[in-house]
Amino acid sequence: MFEKLQRAFWKALTPDLVPDQPKATTQAKDDAALGEAVIAALGGANNLKTRQRVALTRVRVELHDPTLLDATALRHAGVPGAMALAGGVVHLIVGLSTV
Repeated sequence: MFEKLQRAFWKALTPDLVPDQPKATTQAKDDAALGEAVIAALGGANNLKTRQRVALTRVRVELHDPTLLDATALRHAGVPGAMALAGGVVHLIVGLSTV
């Protein structure tokens, strides 16, 4: 009950940030949004563990093997910046037009 009330409160304050229903995204849609060249630079589709859009201009990707990441190929694919973190997590700065 409290969770419903809290969700309704935040929905009233920020209607565009709190969705009514969680939207399921398909892996094929995410792969198409990233682009073939970006996926190849990340080590291929099999190397992608998870991918999540975290902001309008950023995508968080978790890799099975972070050593397969090719930063030069990412820049050539149109990704101006990438930040590799521990555990195979990579934040891609993609801009508004890529994703």
